Amino acid sequence: MKPIPLSIPCMLGNEARYLAECVETNWVSSRGPFVDRFEQMLAAATGTRYAVACVNGTAALHVALLVAGVEPDDEVLVSDLTFVASANAVRYCGAWPVLIDAEPEYWQMDPQKLSDFLERECRSSNGGLVNRTSGRRIRAIMPVHILGHPCEMNAIAGLARRYGLKIVADAAEAVGTLYEGKPAASFADVAALSFNGNKIVTAGGGGAVVTHDETLADRARYLTTQAKDDALESVHGAIGFNYRLTNIQAALGVAQLEKLDVALESKRLTAEFYDRVLSTLPVVRPRESASARSSWWLYTVLVHEASGGVDRLGLMKALAAEEIETRPLWRPVSQQPPFADCQAYRCEVSPDLHRRSLSLPCSVGIAADDLARIAGVMKRVLSANRVTA
Repeated sequence: MKPIPLSIPCMLGNEARYLAECVETNWVSSRGPFVDRFEQMLAAATGTRYAVACVNGTAALHVALLVAGVEPDDEVLVSDLTFVASANAVRYCGAWPVLIDAEPEYWQMDPQKLSDFLERECRSSNGGLVNRTSGRRIRAIMPVHILGHPCEMNAIAGLARRYGLKIVADAAEAVGTLYEGKPAASFADVAALSFNGNKIVTAGGGGAVVTHDETLADRARYLTTQAKDDALESVHGAIGFNYRLTNIQAALGVAQLEKLDVALESKRLTAEFYDRVLSTLPVVRPRESASARSSWWLYTVLVHEASGGVDRLGLMKALAAEEIETRPLWRPVSQQPPFADCQAYRCEVSPDLHRRSLSLPCSVGIAADDLARIAGVMKRVLSANRVTA
């Protein structure tokens, strides 16, 4: 029986040719023409003016927070339902994440709870905003566009303006995602991208900082190249990082971006297939908001335990027995041991989403036969275990 992975790279373009060019020209390290080309293409794809390629998405988040002015003992308001890297990057800065719950419809940062926290739990002090509970200054909001669907950025941006906060978006899963017809990453002061192997665009790893602000972009480029003031004499004006992407990885990324429209269409067709065949089963299917066009990075359902007679873990085990890989959403950051001492504001929805969620295979270019096999197993398992009145 052939295994069906959750999400693997699809390399049907110029990847091999561009990699060979890197080897033939000896441009294999963190400088080279593909790095420049990749950054230009990323800025265009994200609707921003500047892109700075980084070694991975977590490094991009770290640098994005630093250039946005996040300092030790500041606080950043972060989506609770996210991969832990979002909150880790805040701690890398010596700052503290304050975790904001997901909303139940589209599973993104809840703008109403965000508003309530800012209004009820904070106060103005010396021209800034201070958390009444911790006494710390709040510097930024980090909305995380999970699963390819955007957060409600008009509401979040309005709150950021009202309270004088920066928006540092985690757009790792949102390459190709649109909000009100524009790339989701373009609504932030600065955003971070990821090109891990399971992303729609992969460089075998890698990430990027994108922004409209030339000053922020210059600072990001400076910090990611060891903060060199004088490269010849090795003078460094700040604590910098070895965070630059290699030309080899950028070559992969360029080839992938050339096929972005094809990849997004494949993802959308997969989502439409799942939406159609799962419509009669006891699962909650993901939806797009009126303002969104999802990239459908991972197609994720919620399992109706009461009517389905089988919980998420049972369904996951049944699919695994057929060599079909699935996974739940991440355990919320508020439930992660390293963040037990961080404030979590009314995080009631995200734990339930984690408990009931299951992401289904949706690689770019996934075969129709594989999709049919997945649907067949789900129908058999959920129908056989359905509870009748």
